[in-house]
Amino acid sequence: MSTHTEHQAPQGREPLDVNDPRLSRFDIVEEGARRDDIEIVHYEEQVVPGSKAERRLTRTVAAMFLLTGLAATAFLIIYIWWPWRYEAGRGGDKFYTPLLGLTLGLALLGIGFGILTWGKKLLPKEVSIQDRHDQPGSPEERRITGETMLYLADEMGVRRRPLLGLSLLAGLVPVGAVAAAPLVGGLISDPHKNNQMFTTGFKPAADGKKIRLVREDGRPIRPADVSVGGQLTVFPGIDGGVSNKHADSPTLLIHLREDDAQKSRAANSRIGHGDYMWGNFAAFSKICTHAGCPASLYEQQTNRLLCPCHQSQFHITDNAKPIFGPANRPLPQLPIEVDEEGFFVAKSDYTETIGPDFWERP
Repeated sequence: MSTHTEHQAPQGREPLDVNDPRLSRFDIVEEGARRDDIEIVHYEEQVVPGSKAERRLTRTVAAMFLLTGLAATAFLIIYIWWPWRYEAGRGGDKFYTPLLGLTLGLALLGIGFGILTWGKKLLPKEVSIQDRHDQPGSPEERRITGETMLYLADEMGVRRRPLLGLSLLAGLVPVGAVAAAPLVGGLISDPHKNNQMFTTGFKPAADGKKIRLVREDGRPIRPADVSVGGQLTVFPGIDGGVSNKHADSPTLLIHLREDDAQKSRAANSRIGHGDYMWGNFAAFSKICTHAGCPASLYEQQTNRLLCPCHQSQFHITDNAKPIFGPANRPLPQLPIEVDEEGFFVAKSDYTETIGPDFWERP
């Protein structure tokens, strides 16, 4: 590492007075380079100012920035006004997420390729080598730094090519709005309208009638249908209850052994869920709280429920708390009982949100 003395010019050359009004901005930049022992190995303009090539590249970069602005604006329009609530069938809600991904992807690609083209094709090429210094800068060096920054702004050509500046502004403003959209979206349209994320197919009917637990073929279930230590996937006994219309409703009904059932009831009582079980039966959501996969591999010897997607494990006799893997929230428990005809029914809907944690974001 070479040593550096303030105001000392390399190779005996006297330093220039950077306050000399006769010096151009580039002269000051060159003087700063010399004082910092910078050797400019290569420097050349890539396009001739005012040439057809420069105008063509300027229009290309501007078009990319304008594409960014249009795509980001389309993202905002879709985010605010496109129907997003899931409905059975082939409604426009099926395109909500794909369109958000497409428009945001185009916006990011536009600004990325625009900046790359600007830097690779319009800015001058320069290769410099500089020795490393560790001394504080003088007032003159600070002046040089300021002029260098202004020179770099000139080199970007925004003043000479106003189309670039306007198109960049038109592209970045919508992109900034896209970044803020998820934060203010709840002020525009309430995502919890009609309590959609907090209800399932087990919600009691309008007349208060409780919903039965049924098999995939729609048959209701009696306690005798599940052997001790066994489990059965159940669905709400309503129209479309076993279809994707109620994809948040699949539930695992488990017939615990006597000792295990006592542990489970004690654990329920500790969190105020003392009446959620019926006899030795407990019912838990089958939707993993990590990423929404089906947690369906039940090991009765250890009372663990495994999600095969990312290996999360839940301890059924301890309120289905996660004990291994990425899930960090227990599986919600469905309050159950038996109706007057001897079939299982849900006493109420789930009292906690189903599925991944991000559904609970306010």
